[in-house]
Amino acid sequence: MSAEATQGAEHVLTPSGYIAEHLQNFNSVGGKQHSVVDFSVLNYDTVFWSVLCGVIAILFLYMAARRVTAGVPGRFQAFVEMIVEMVDDQAKGIIHGDRSWIAPLALMVFCWITMMNAIDLIPVDWVTGLNGLLGIFHIHLPHHRAVATADLNGTLGMSCSVLVLMIYYSFKIKGAGGFMHELFSAPFGAKWYLAPFNLVLNIIEFLAKAVSLGMRLFGNMYAGELVFLLIALLGSIWTFSADLSALGFVGHVVAGTVWAIFHILIVLLQAFIFMMLTLVYIGQAHDHH
Repeated sequence: MSAEATQGAEHVLTPSGYIAEHLQNFNSVGGKQHSVVDFSVLNYDTVFWSVLCGVIAILFLYMAARRVTAGVPGRFQAFVEMIVEMVDDQAKGIIHGDRSWIAPLALMVFCWITMMNAIDLIPVDWVTGLNGLLGIFHIHLPHHRAVATADLNGTLGMSCSVLVLMIYYSFKIKGAGGFMHELFSAPFGAKWYLAPFNLVLNIIEFLAKAVSLGMRLFGNMYAGELVFLLIALLGSIWTFSADLSALGFVGHVVAGTVWAIFHILIVLLQAFIFMMLTLVYIGQAHDHH
């Protein structure tokens, strides 16, 4: 009996263990990532949910395109047209040139990130409770995180893609010679002795844009996920050897509902900011300095 009791005690989650359990990714090493940068680690859950949300966003836009009518639009068509016009207006004001590919890209970025952010509204224990369902088929996931934008690997991957687009459009619009001249002559001037300083500053600027773009989205979504976990702890006081009281109802139901409603704004706002900065950075690649 003592051995069984000891084994059971090892599986009892403390509040800190509860949070750590929900913040652990299902990855290729089967445990925590020990170094800050380790390209051998692959977070399977981030890849799965980001791809799934991307497919859902594509199907959403495809369904909207198929249902377009010349007459009076329905509610679904009017909703999608409102989003398309919003993105197109922003692209018109920022991109000075051909935007036939950039505007649809911005629309896809907004819908994709909105889908990934919206997963944060799913109750945290429902995601981990997926193990109970998979257990019927003798499948066990040691850890699982559904919010891909709360994983720094995912957000930096998207921001690095924007960095590649910035460099691509800089070469495409300005040409190789024009882009190289800009790197060595801006912002201090086209003096030969200022060229090294211009180059270093431009490299730092490109890297800072990519890092800040990914960190901004990650920081906001990670903080939102952490607040949901803390609210879940307030509502689960009976789980950690406490009595059920009005505090559990207030902490879990009331606080959780209020934060979820507020978090809807964060979900949409962060997707909008990422889309806008993507347009701004690509637009800067179109401008000559």
